[in-house]
Amino acid sequence: MMKVTGLALVPPPSAADLPKVTPELLASVLARYSRSNEGIAAILAKVDVANPEASIDRILKFVDYGHASIGGLTGGLAVALDGVSMWLAYKLFEIAQMADGQESSTRYIAMDPRNIPEAGELGIPEDLAPRWRDVLARAFAAYHAEYARLDALSVAEPGRIRLPKDAKPAVVARIRKNYALDRARYFVPFATRTNVGLVQTSRMWAQTVKQLDSLPHPEARAAAALIRDELVKQSPRLMRHSSAEGSFQEQARQELAVSLQMGLERLSAEPLGDQVWVSVDRSAPPWLPQAQPVAEALRHRANRYGQQGQATRRMRVTFAWNNMALAELRDLNRHRTGNRYTPVIQAGFYLPPEIPRVGHIALLNDQLELTRELMRRGSPSYVYSLLLGAQTPFEHGTHADKFIYEAELRTGMGAHFRYAEHLGAALCAFLGQVPEAREWVVEGSAEPE
Repeated sequence: MMKVTGLALVPPPSAADLPKVTPELLASVLARYSRSNEGIAAILAKVDVANPEASIDRILKFVDYGHASIGGLTGGLAVALDGVSMWLAYKLFEIAQMADGQESSTRYIAMDPRNIPEAGELGIPEDLAPRWRDVLARAFAAYHAEYARLDALSVAEPGRIRLPKDAKPAVVARIRKNYALDRARYFVPFATRTNVGLVQTSRMWAQTVKQLDSLPHPEARAAAALIRDELVKQSPRLMRHSSAEGSFQEQARQELAVSLQMGLERLSAEPLGDQVWVSVDRSAPPWLPQAQPVAEALRHRANRYGQQGQATRRMRVTFAWNNMALAELRDLNRHRTGNRYTPVIQAGFYLPPEIPRVGHIALLNDQLELTRELMRRGSPSYVYSLLLGAQTPFEHGTHADKFIYEAELRTGMGAHFRYAEHLGAALCAFLGQVPEAREWVVEGSAEPE
């Protein structure tokens, strides 16, 4: 930790001279720091290491800060959740927009009916539970059958997969495996268990837990209780503000109602054709200078991680697809900036060209009718009847620099073929409205890594 005084950098006391602090004590100390000119060492000297709880109470009483303003000072608190459904992992990333996190890759989790939570844990109506388990078991069977068939085809017809030059046998084996999995995965149930880990401040955890606790899904509320119980050990005062709240519950109720109505109107197991929508807003207030030329904002980058200029950082972009399969939504939903929205419905069902739909009509029809019945009953558990091939509208609003990064990443080296198709179409629409960026934005070819 360093204090800046004018142009001089003043080093802090040595680490050995500072007391060890909990996340909540750190937050209270920094809150006091903002209301004092004593310096951090003087404030820490007043902390009673033997009784940190009293120090926290004393500081917070003096500072009189709201819980949110100091909750953000707790540093990164890491929480890992094992064995949650893919739906809950998706929802966590949607809610926790300020978090850093990871989810277990589809390539490494168990594709087995035993890797599904119990129906009661998810709120599946008891009379529909046997039917639900049957559909999901058949979906896993379809996944394994198509995986084996595609893997064998990739050996018999090497031209089906793109390989880097002079690829070693281990690389060839990995790309073959990924080729089969990336196409068979559309049969994987959204209810499949996965693992997810997130790191964020106590402030953001309290918001996340409050929102989870306000959802109508039993799994979300159970996760909220488990997370709260764990984080209260680190940040007990701040986690008091993490219970369900009326405004959150009402918004969740309205969003579910929209999803149910839209879902029943558009429910289909047929493929939904590709449509993309992009809106670019370059407007700026008259009392500020217009942004630099777009070329100047982009041309100095060595790669997608380079700094972009004000022209793209100030440009608003909203982009949406009518047909985002849940398989792709799970990853594209993790791009954190801005706001993302999907009703999570099945307006169509995507299968890649390599998988003949005709062999799976009975499964798709039975899955469709199960989803229809759950939606007809108004059950939020309908999300657990969906497979990763379910296509849903998806909208993301952000700024052009973030959109360009995402487009270059998701069409670049090693990108999934369907990511590249979706982002390539969105990038084409963006460049149609911002043609001066064309020379400086690199659309990749999704070549294998």
